[in-house]
Amino acid sequence: MTPSNAGSVRAGAGGGLVRPILSGVPRLGRIVSYDADRGLGTLIESDRGDDPSAPLRAFHCTAIADGSRRIDPGTRVAFVLAAGLAGVLEAREVTSLEAGALGAPAGTESSS
Repeated sequence: MTPSNAGSVRAGAGGGLVRPILSGVPRLGRIVSYDADRGLGTLIESDRGDDPSAPLRAFHCTAIADGSRRIDPGTRVAFVLAAGLAGVLEAREVTSLEAGALGAPAGTESSS
């Protein structure tokens, strides 16, 4: 059973729109590209291996869960899907799964 307001867009605390998370189930992927100047990146859902038909998902730097606004291409990540502008699915809560990578969770840096 879902709440009657599931999937609705509502005003956030700062007055901006808060788009709902479509699935709280984390998906696995890999960062394909990230432009730090624009704050935009893409990732590929890689839970299906190197399947060339795996979907590409866009994300904004504010979707990087640790708040760093930086993440390296090639980084393995977990993320959830949410409706973006015009209803296009995008990645949210992008979390690095690799120790020592930019955007990795605190305390996972490798020591040399």
